[in-house]
Amino acid sequence: MSLFKRYLPILTWGASYTRDTATNDLVAAVIVTIMLIPQSLAYALLAGLPPEIGLYASILPLVAYALFGTSRALAVGPVAVVSLMTASAVGELAAQGTAEYLGAAIALAFLSGLMLVLMGVFRLGFLANLLSHPVISGFITASGIIIAASQLKHIFGIPSGGHNLYEIVVSVASHLGETNLITLAIGIVATAFLFWVRKGLKPFLVARGLRPRLADILAKAGPVGAVAVTTLVAAAFSLGDKGVRLVGDIPAGLPTPTLPPFDADLWLQLAGPALLISVIGFVESVSVAQTLAAKKRQRIVPDQELIGLGASNIAAAVSGGYPVTGGFARSVVNFDAGAETPAAGAYTAVGIALATLFLTPLLTNLPQATLAATIIVAVLSLVDLGALKRTFLYSRSDFAAMAATILVTLGFGVETGVVTGVVLSIALYLYRTSRPHMAVVGIVPGTEHFRNIKRHVVVTGSKVLTVRVDESLYFANSRYLEDRIYELVAERPEIEHVVLMCPAVNEIDASAFESLEEINRRLSDSGVKFHLSEVKGPVMDRLERTDFLHHLSGRVFLTQYQALCALDPHTAHVSEARTPKKSAHSDVWAGPEI
Repeated sequence: MSLFKRYLPILTWGASYTRDTATNDLVAAVIVTIMLIPQSLAYALLAGLPPEIGLYASILPLVAYALFGTSRALAVGPVAVVSLMTASAVGELAAQGTAEYLGAAIALAFLSGLMLVLMGVFRLGFLANLLSHPVISGFITASGIIIAASQLKHIFGIPSGGHNLYEIVVSVASHLGETNLITLAIGIVATAFLFWVRKGLKPFLVARGLRPRLADILAKAGPVGAVAVTTLVAAAFSLGDKGVRLVGDIPAGLPTPTLPPFDADLWLQLAGPALLISVIGFVESVSVAQTLAAKKRQRIVPDQELIGLGASNIAAAVSGGYPVTGGFARSVVNFDAGAETPAAGAYTAVGIALATLFLTPLLTNLPQATLAATIIVAVLSLVDLGALKRTFLYSRSDFAAMAATILVTLGFGVETGVVTGVVLSIALYLYRTSRPHMAVVGIVPGTEHFRNIKRHVVVTGSKVLTVRVDESLYFANSRYLEDRIYELVAERPEIEHVVLMCPAVNEIDASAFESLEEINRRLSDSGVKFHLSEVKGPVMDRLERTDFLHHLSGRVFLTQYQALCALDPHTAHVSEARTPKKSAHSDVWAGPEI
């Protein structure tokens, strides 16, 4: 039974489902449904797909996540970044509006779902750690800018294209003379209205006596208001005959079950983009889910989240949709609206299904400029250029990775940008850890604590050199460790003992192990004994499986204080005084206190 509960979290929360919980979930579902309808239509157009595909991708995926997901508030469906990545990946294989384009998008969702499920089954959620937060932040910021720029063609009512910011801007600029002024007016008014709704409608309504909860619901329904008003205006004045681009006929009815095209060449071409979409979507979803879960002292299971998101994407594919993931904005709305279980997502799916059955004929005269305004307002909230300054002040290397991700994404497209970010993150990590922080340490007078001689007032002896390494030892830094110890020993001819202090060493790989053996051998040849102190249990277990400890010229000490007492008792005794005096056998190192 525990195995079933692991893979079907619904068996856990469903057992305690009550009428009150159902009521809260239903209220949240109504609010999210109102928000999701215009978003689904808009994001489908962003992905280069017919608008109804966005609705299809918001039905079965929500049900699948309710069965397999662990977050109580995550709302799954089409999102801006994944829609852009879908358009970028599929646009290279087929022309928009063709059956081949839709088939490739369905195959992309199916392939992404399979990858996510396999990653979850084999517990590979750690792969998402290859994307550092600065890289993710930079990628989302750049993607938001590209998405907003790509919607300008709908705001101006002109043809345009391009896969990066330069191409989009040049294309828009070259067609500005073809601007439809009515479309432009609709786009500007709708965008301004939606920006005001996001920030100002709730305070406006509360100031006029409306209850905060109801005011919040009405504010969340702002995009629906924009859709309703502009649709009525377009129908009343026959704006379609005046060059205003409308959504057009949207087929009513539920999606029919479908299968992706099983074309080996197509799947091979989509494998790379599918993996990127899987990882990006997983990172975004888990970040949102963990943030919301922490507010209620709940927990999510990342590996099961992979299965939940994978099942959602497979469900999207078999219902004629495209890749989906957990959305930040709608998940926060779902949480704030009082959703208590994933059942809220299933109820939302019912709402979307009803909209697909009965409301689509009412959207025929919806201007595309309104949907473009919805996208622009949504994605610009994700743009955080201020993070560049914050990251620069804290870490130059992370700033470099973030800035490079932004610039490459803007200049060369989303896939190249995220790959660049991953490669830079790994390269910078290898560079930093290949030169670990190593400090010569001494004992703090009157204590059993050891600190860096360059930062603290400490006592050191002339016979014992203690080096603390603040990093796990592996192939990239093993040679640096050797060189640094040899250098320090060469500077101190009187040294009789070298102690490698290892409180921060969580692992020693085979390359680093060979370096320890070489250090031990070379120090022994020089008449210097090599010791270890404060070795962690798992590291010690691995060392004991070898003959290294039998050949070690020195000893392994539980603490550095024990090592000093055994190897240089005079210095240990001197350190017991609060104001030690310099003697022939010990030195007091003074550095700035921190």
